[in-house]
This record gives sequence, C-alpha cells and structure tokens, in this order.
Amino acid sequence: MYKPTIPLTFLLILALAAVSVRSQSIIPSKYDGFVYKKRAASTATVLIEAFYDPVCPDSRDSWAPLKQAVDHYGPAAVSLIVHTFPLPYHDNAFITSRALHIVNDLNASATYRLLTAFFKHQPRFYNAKTLNMSRSAVLEQVIGFASRAVGNSLESAIRKGFNDSKTGTKTRVSFKYGCSRGVYGTPFFYVNGFLLPVNDDDTMDYNRWRKIIDPLITEQHGGSKCPSNVF
Repeated sequence: MYKPTIPLTFLLILALAAVSVRSQSIIPSKYDGFVYKKRAASTATVLIEAFYDPVCPDSRDSWAPLKQAVDHYGPAAVSLIVHTFPLPYHDNAFITSRALHIVNDLNASATYRLLTAFFKHQPRFYNAKTLNMSRSAVLEQVIGFASRAVGNSLESAIRKGFNDSKTGTKTRVSFKYGCSRGVYGTPFFYVNGFLLPVNDDDTMDYNRWRKIIDPLITEQHGGSKCPSNVF
C-alpha cells in the first residue's frame, strides 16, 4: 500500500476534520459506504472495508485483486464495503466521489460499475489533465462520464444530484468518517474492524488476500475446512 509523504496542509485538514467529527453531530441515517453486490454485512461474515479515492492510482491498482478475492467467496462468507476518501491533493477526488454517492442513491447496483469506470479511465481526471478547465467544465465532464458508465437515461438525475446539497454532505461525511478511523491515505483496508497492516513493500494481490481471508473463514467453522458451498 502506498504511504505518501503527508503535506502539512493535509495534516491540518485532517486535524480540523477530527475536531469537526467530535464537535458536530454527523451521524448518518445509515452506515457509510457502498455495499458490494448487496451482500449484507454481518458478524457472520468476514467484513472488508476499503477506503478509496476514485482518482488515486494506488486505489485503482488494488481494486482488481480485492474484487477477485471477494468474488471467490460466497456472500455468506465475505462482504465488502467501500468508503470514499477524497484526498485534497487530487483536484477531482471530491467531485468523482460525489458522483459515486449520487449514483448509489439512484441505482446501488451501478455504483461499482462507475467506480470501475473511474479507475479504468482515471487519467482523464488527473490534476494535469484538467488544469486549464473551469470547475463547471470538469463537472460537465464528470456528469457525462458517469452517465455513459451507468446509463444515459440517468443523466438528468445525476445532474440534479449535483444540485442537491445532501449529496455533498454525504461525501463530506464519508471523508470525516475516514478521518475518525485514522485513514490518512488511500487505499486503506480494515478486516473485521481492524486495520490491515501493510508495509510499503507489500503487494495486496489476490494471493495475499486469500492468505488473509482463508484462515478467518476456517476459524469461523471451528478450525475445520470450510463447507464447499462457502466458496
């Protein structure tokens, strides 16, 4: 997992966000994040939480092996929730994260389709690529991109979502939630509520995820091999 050198301004933002979390009542009406394939998260499953920035290359690179690992197991064994954590030094992180929240409200089954699309075409939204574009032009680009990714019939609803302050609040709440969990970069992973320690030289590939998850599932079944219907 990439651990960036943290700019002083970012540390100040995190500190202010932490103060805000303590001083404001921002408890959302439901648990933050996007549930993968509507797999109900419960204490009966191995629960993975991933904190992602849609325009972070390290988030992008970690997504395919994580998805492959989660797909390997049945919904009764492993569940996944992705939280957006827009890094302030990525100019378009907040707007792309907000697009994910908007689409999730409109059609939760399309959320991960859009996330995958952002990762696949990520360079379109890098700082340098949009440096000479106005904020409204970037917004139009994101709306058009999201609409093509999830269905052009939703374009007007997506556009309306960006005019709704509630979607901005949801995106900020996700960031504050990440701060409250000690997240300072992306990707960050928690397994069953505990931070997954990853060194700079560790590669979170498919095999690494299997080595983490398999023992947990085996332990759930009393140390015996998992039933065949779990996989």
